Amino acid sequence: MAIKIRLARGGSKKRPFYRIVAADSRMPRDGRFIEKLGTYNPLLPKDSEERVKMDIERIQYWLGQGAQTTDRVSRFLEAAGVKEKAERNNPKKAVPGKKAQERAEEKAAKAAEAAEAATDAASEE
Repeated sequence: MAIKIRLARGGSKKRPFYRIVAADSRMPRDGRFIEKLGTYNPLLPKDSEERVKMDIERIQYWLGQGAQTTDRVSRFLEAAGVKEKAERNNPKKAVPGKKAQERAEEKAAKAAEAAEAATDAASEE
């Protein structure tokens, strides 16, 4: 059985509240879980101690049993000092989309034409 430590969403519409749970990876996101390990309330300010609460001992137990964490829970554990910081690499994040690239090319072409026209006008004088 593959165990995941992940977030299960609760709360009403537009008012999210999450439980940090240990669950079988085959179960639905908000479905059956094995154990509640903490809570996360994204509506609270980032510096609030109530924003993320975790039972560190139980999380370490589940990690010892081979449980995998999701990216968001990994970030919480890194901030708490439980896990070492993982190197993340997303090389496509900084690359603009197709339309933005086309606009940049058009802008560069217009700038080149304007510069060429300015040099032609200066050489004629």
